[in-house]
Amino acid sequence: MTLLRAVARPMLASMFISGGVMALRKPQALAAKAQPVADVLRRIAPQADLSAANLIRLNGVVHVAAGAALATGHLPRTSALVLAATMPATTVSGHPFWNETDPVARRNQFTHFVKNVSLTGGLLLSTLDPDPHKPWLGTRAKNTAVAAKDTIVDQIDDLRG
Repeated sequence: MTLLRAVARPMLASMFISGGVMALRKPQALAAKAQPVADVLRRIAPQADLSAANLIRLNGVVHVAAGAALATGHLPRTSALVLAATMPATTVSGHPFWNETDPVARRNQFTHFVKNVSLTGGLLLSTLDPDPHKPWLGTRAKNTAVAAKDTIVDQIDDLRG
């Protein structure tokens, strides 16, 4: 792992690990914001007993586990994708700035909303981060194309000779 990855991945993951731990310790503090998501999921799957607090706990476990994997470089692209997949629901339900009437609260929620959008962008970029021991996908594709061309040229030369 390069020095940049060794520093950047834990920095990106820190928000998810700390938020996940907080969600596991105090799920009731966030349950009211998750209630609309729980209601939608309950309509989709009525047999599942999904409470808002349990959704918060589940999201917390995912954030801690995937955040730790990203921070330590274990399955970094997969863990970044998992974290990115959790962000739309977390962002929309957690920071609905459009519902705020107080200008200060609205600005605060908007700032957190945009921060989450930015984090999601960083996570999506992380899904493209190549393995440091492998060439980038574009380089591998180019090398494969050159090797295929060389093979064809050699076969044509063999046919001529």
